[in-house]
Amino acid sequence: MSNNNESTNSSKGTIGCLNVLLLIFITLKLTNNISWSWWWVLSPLWIALGFACILLSVLGIMVYFKEK
Repeated sequence: MSNNNESTNSSKGTIGCLNVLLLIFITLKLTNNISWSWWWVLSPLWIALGFACILLSVLGIMVYFKEK
């Protein structure tokens, strides 16, 4: 019997919406189609990092109060 890893790793090759948006913004900035600052061009990255920080903070608070 062969082990089919394709179904268990189906999300390995996917690109999220924020990543696609980030690539589009970088491409537009480098081709001089937009004159935004790099802070706005990289905003999808900041959104993802902010969400991850909030999520980790909430999980940390939950673990802290669960152990008390």
